[in-house]
Amino acid sequence: MKHFKVLGSGCQNCETTANLIKTAAEQAGIEIELEKITDIAQIMSYGVMSTPGVVLDDKVVHAGGLPGPDLVRQWVSE
Repeated sequence: MKHFKVLGSGCQNCETTANLIKTAAEQAGIEIELEKITDIAQIMSYGVMSTPGVVLDDKVVHAGGLPGPDLVRQWVSE
């Protein structure tokens, strides 16, 4: 099972990013674990300076701005 973390303050872009990941996983029929991290110290521990950030299996795969749908589908299906 893939473990996603969405790093951010809970802003609209962070919520949208989490929803994109959840939707892509549902469409692909893949079970994931999705966690939202809002603690600034935890976010900084990943070296993410702009949010939303996305961590996939403890590796930062995106930071700043909304990820594109194709990129999200790629993360889910890898």
